[in-house]
Amino acid sequence: MLSVEVENRSGAEVDGAGAVELAGRVLHGEGIDDGELGIAFVGPEEMQRLKRDHLGIDEPTDVLSFPIDGRDALPEGLPRALGDVVLCPQVVGEAWRRPLAHGLLHLLGYDHGEEMEARERIHLA
Repeated sequence: MLSVEVENRSGAEVDGAGAVELAGRVLHGEGIDDGELGIAFVGPEEMQRLKRDHLGIDEPTDVLSFPIDGRDALPEGLPRALGDVVLCPQVVGEAWRRPLAHGLLHLLGYDHGEEMEARERIHLA
């Protein structure tokens, strides 16, 4: 079973239920039907701090991913901790679906490139 925790620290109105639905669809499409996932919506200042602290780039961005288990083999009975996807509604605006799908694919080990873009298109069709 997939467990998704959504937190909104952005100060903006967000579609948490839509984010959970999309996450479930993308992960199911990638063969992941159980695990724990966090989705956080944050403001531009927090997003800029996260990008600076974790990537060394001092600017806000639309999405960041913090993977944990990904697709790694786990011991029997141990729950899969997929990790966290952090979105900034003030940067993505209404077009949050593609950045969320992008962030989820990063959690599963995809890197930027044609394969990742193709997977995004499939999941967003």
